[in-house]
Amino acid sequence: MNEWEPNVERQLRRDLAKFSRWLSRIGFTPGTAGNLSLRLDARRLLVTPTGVSKGLIRPSDMVIVDLEGRLLAGSRKVTSEIDMHVAVYHVREDVGAVVHAHPPMATAFACSGRGLDQILCQEAVMTVGVVPLATYATTGTGEVAASLLPLLPDHDAILLENHGVVCCGQTLPDAFMKMETVEHLAHLTLVAHQLGSARPLRPEQIQQLRSARRKYQENSQACSSDSETQVQAAGAATIAT
Repeated sequence: MNEWEPNVERQLRRDLAKFSRWLSRIGFTPGTAGNLSLRLDARRLLVTPTGVSKGLIRPSDMVIVDLEGRLLAGSRKVTSEIDMHVAVYHVREDVGAVVHAHPPMATAFACSGRGLDQILCQEAVMTVGVVPLATYATTGTGEVAASLLPLLPDHDAILLENHGVVCCGQTLPDAFMKMETVEHLAHLTLVAHQLGSARPLRPEQIQQLRSARRKYQENSQACSSDSETQVQAAGAATIAT
């Protein structure tokens, strides 16, 4: 390790603990349910362990695994659902973090055999799009990863039949916010159908929103690049003085 890497790992451990606690507080990880992971480097993942409440988890509880899910470091056991996380990272090189949880509304849709496949509001297009339903698979087995594989290339959020939800993102906050959004969309879908007048967006409206989303993402990336350049320039100026 380079001398700065231990500090990076410590921060990532704190981040995993922080977002785990947030998921617990909003009721998405009852008991010891759910698990989170992120890329530690090109060959390793940092993952929440099995059998620990996400509301009580500590940075020191996290385990390190390789890209096959084998334990490399940590005093606790690897989650039995590690195959699901590993599958995402193998298929999606753009993904930096994975969150699996059991948000009540979205999980109810999964338990009813229904994906969130109707685009009812603009926010859906701007965030996660259609949220498909993966076929039933026994938790803790390789079946879960296999059920996800056909859907992973085109979807950042997937319902797991009779199980829960898995979301992935470039960063841990990104994956966490997608999980929040899926639950929000499930709630909206339920209420709209209870009202009896759900009105999905038309194809041309969805296309317009997709164009708007691309522009938003381009602007966001430009802002991020500008911020990084400013930070680097400030650092160079500090060194020069």
